[in-house]
Amino acid sequence: MTLNPDALEHLLDNLVEKGWYEWPQAISSSLCLALLNEVMLAEENGKLKKAGIGRGDEQQLNRDIRRDQIRWLNGESAAQAEFFCIMAALQQEINRALFMGLFEYEAHYALYQPGDFYKKHLDSFQGQANRMVSTVLYLNPDWQAENGGELVIYAKDGQTIEATIIPSIGKLAIFLSEEIPHEVLPTQLPRASIAGWFRCNSSTANLVNPAR
Repeated sequence: MTLNPDALEHLLDNLVEKGWYEWPQAISSSLCLALLNEVMLAEENGKLKKAGIGRGDEQQLNRDIRRDQIRWLNGESAAQAEFFCIMAALQQEINRALFMGLFEYEAHYALYQPGDFYKKHLDSFQGQANRMVSTVLYLNPDWQAENGGELVIYAKDGQTIEATIIPSIGKLAIFLSEEIPHEVLPTQLPRASIAGWFRCNSSTANLVNPAR
């Protein structure tokens, strides 16, 4: 998979200057529709689970903060394998240009039903050296602004809104996990995406991170 060099240059510049980037039509509609079919089939078969907040033993459900349902990707289908291949190419380019030491990528489907939201949060916390760069790929064809479900990107102060991103098919939002607060506004229609994170390797003799 060859990434668009002009868009890639804009991405790298914006990660350095602002900490985030909105990349329209980053992924083909055909791949997005194949991925959308997977998440909707998983929902139909009861294979999605309510998303929690926090990680590991500290994870908890809190519907006042987050109401989406998720299913982790494992590369088992051709569509997932193609998506992971694209993300691997992106990881290589970010490491080459920015020396971030990104080590591994993890991702899950996220399905928001009408009325669902995710309040303002960070994907990782300073000093934990866990999730470094977040990605969100949108799978929603013919999405209109009145359908809601926008991703709101805040400045690093957590107060100033820098962007309101419509979750249109093929669009990729990318931002620094430890620095960019963001939220998902309530959606009016079912809204599907893939949330992912590039992680660094902070393994020690007693702890393998990322956990396997």
